[in-house]
Order: sequence, then C-alpha cells, then structure tokens
Amino acid sequence: STAAKQNKPGNPSPARDQRINLNHYATKKSVAESMLDVALFMSNAMRLKAVLEQGPSSHYYATLVTLISISLLLQVVIGILLVVIARLNLNEVDNQWRLNQLNNAATALVFITVVFNVFITAFGAQKTGFPAARASRSPR
Repeated sequence: STAAKQNKPGNPSPARDQRINLNHYATKKSVAESMLDVALFMSNAMRLKAVLEQGPSSHYYATLVTLISISLLLQVVIGILLVVIARLNLNEVDNQWRLNQLNNAATALVFITVVFNVFITAFGAQKTGFPAARASRSPR
C-alpha cells in the first residue's frame, strides 16, 4: 500500500519532501541573534553602570569605559543590521547578494564585539561589594 511505502526507512516522509522556506529560516535566525544581542547589550549596560559607580579611582576605569562603550555601539550597529536583514526577502534573487553582504558584515561585527567583551571581562568590570557598602553607610 502507499501508506506502508511512505513509512519505510528508505522513503522520506511527506514532511521531509516539503522545501524549506529560506526566508522564514533566515528571519528566525536573525530574530534569535537579535535576542542574544539584546542580552549582551543589557549585560554591558550593567557593567558600564558598575564601572561608573566605582569611579575614576578604580583600576582600568578609562579602559573599561572605552571598551564597554565601543561594545555597546557595535551592538547597536549589529541590531540595526539584523533588523534590515530580517526585513529583506531572501527568496527574491535581487536581494540575495545584498543579504549575503549584510550577513557577512553582521558576523564580522559580532566577532569583533566578542573580542571586545573578552577584554572587558579580562579587565574585570564586576560590581562587587556595593550592596553591602551601601547598607553599612545607610542610617538606621
């Protein structure tokens, strides 16, 4: 029977015969990448706040403020690129070259952002001891 033929290991299921909509795939990929970019952006904003609260007397203050600011700027650019990528239709042949170039640019910027964030972590922009310090100074 036809149903028995479709269920055999050698025959692909009808669902596997369907072509993947590359535009939907690319859009989902861009949305997922955008969510990760937002998470990193929030993390860097918190790091910048911690460094600014520690003040200029802390080690590597200027270096950290500069690195975090550049990382935040790169993340904004990446976010804009990802929005543009998600809005263009990959199924249209005229858009494919432009989308490839934009995707390459976004990938390169993500790599550079990761490198910046490795240095940010290495220079140690952790917020340590602030809640306890504030609690000990507050009047009771």
